Amino acid sequence: MPNERDIDLVNELRARPAENGWIEFKANLADHHKIGVLISALSNSARLEDKESAFLVWGIDDESHEVVGTTFSHDSHTVGRQPLEMWLRQRLSPAPAFQFREVAHPDGNLVLLEIPAPTMAPTAFESIPYVRAGSATPKLTDDQSRYQALIEKIRPYTWEQGVAMSYATENDVLEALDHIAYFRLIGVSGSSDPERILERLRADRLVSKDVGRRWNILNLGAILFATDLATFGPSIARKSVRFVRYDGPDRTSRVTHRQDGRRGYACGFEGLLEYINGLLPQNEHIGTALRESHPLFPSLSIRELVANALIHQDMSISGAGPMIELFADRIEITNPGQPLIETDRMIDQPPRSRNEALASLMRRMGMCEEQGSGLDKVFREVELFQLPAPLLRSSSSSMQVVLYGPRTFAEMTPEERVRACYFHSVLRFMAGDRMKNASLCERFGIASRNAAQASNVIRKALDSGLIRFADEDHPRAGYLPWWA
Repeated sequence: MPNERDIDLVNELRARPAENGWIEFKANLADHHKIGVLISALSNSARLEDKESAFLVWGIDDESHEVVGTTFSHDSHTVGRQPLEMWLRQRLSPAPAFQFREVAHPDGNLVLLEIPAPTMAPTAFESIPYVRAGSATPKLTDDQSRYQALIEKIRPYTWEQGVAMSYATENDVLEALDHIAYFRLIGVSGSSDPERILERLRADRLVSKDVGRRWNILNLGAILFATDLATFGPSIARKSVRFVRYDGPDRTSRVTHRQDGRRGYACGFEGLLEYINGLLPQNEHIGTALRESHPLFPSLSIRELVANALIHQDMSISGAGPMIELFADRIEITNPGQPLIETDRMIDQPPRSRNEALASLMRRMGMCEEQGSGLDKVFREVELFQLPAPLLRSSSSSMQVVLYGPRTFAEMTPEERVRACYFHSVLRFMAGDRMKNASLCERFGIASRNAAQASNVIRKALDSGLIRFADEDHPRAGYLPWWA
């Protein structure tokens, strides 16, 4: 299959009227330095011309594009005592994941070098980035207009645009992606016509056209609609959602349930939520707001927090995916990647996501709230059920939200009370109001005769710098978040 695709690819490259910035034909080029310069120039030019890869092909006449065969062999070519490929990788930065492939073309043996376009910075050879200018390869920095254009094109590159599976037939795509769920979720009538299905998937950037009338399944399509994530290899499969339930308060407790998601985030979302909700303990008559049996954690909050973990993770972190851990008294939802917003500002500032296409499509399908309204609804629901405020915890490599089960005011720790006070002040401010002693009493379920308990929490929040007086001269005017 790889050789078949490469033959189709080479034939499409040959069919072009001439070489260009991202295509170069050579007969027997063996100069390692020239090869390094060409890799840099072709890679950068590919991004300038909105191509994901550039190609250097040995064994094709650069004038007629006829296959002439080649004596060049990347396997046997050495520089000093180093294999050519290793020598090149040590001198290219950021080192593109280029691939040499031998192609047994019907008209002669070829060597194909596929070079990815840059995604983080211009591709440089021996610390110098090059670019194509006709048949020449000048330094990129000698042409400031093209240098700036390249930087602008690199900036919007996202993981979602990457290829998860290439050279797929129509049937391959229709088997690998749950297109029935796709049409249902976007609210459009499905079709039995493969061509119409594929064009619709292409319009939403879930697939793209490959060579030889074949298709690429893009990362966005794979991660959202895979019928089985393992189909796309470990780089996608390891981003599956992992769920673990413990029968106690910590990870030393016995594991009662464990599940690694197999389906894409979108087509498997409702099933995941049903599985989680089916395992949630029930709670009765805790706090003034709970008059009947309820799940230990509000279902809307679970839905939104799981969706947020899927949307806001850093997809560039390999070997990691969202993790949901259910304990006896709390649920912890963790996703890879440091958040782009400080945790104490997450419910008042518009969200920033590394995965805008994924976020937009999930919102279109109704899997999470509209932009900027999700997390504040989680905190409002938590207040309605008089639960401890969620803990938002970030590190250099992950973001975690801890949602706690019901506890009375007396059972909350001083830290939990102060955190709840801060977020209560934020929610009041967002509603155009101010936090007061009475509103905090209501939030905690404190009787008016015990209002001094709320006053004590407010005093500690003031001392911590999390809130401030709305009017220093009139303390009864209420309180605002520290940043308001």
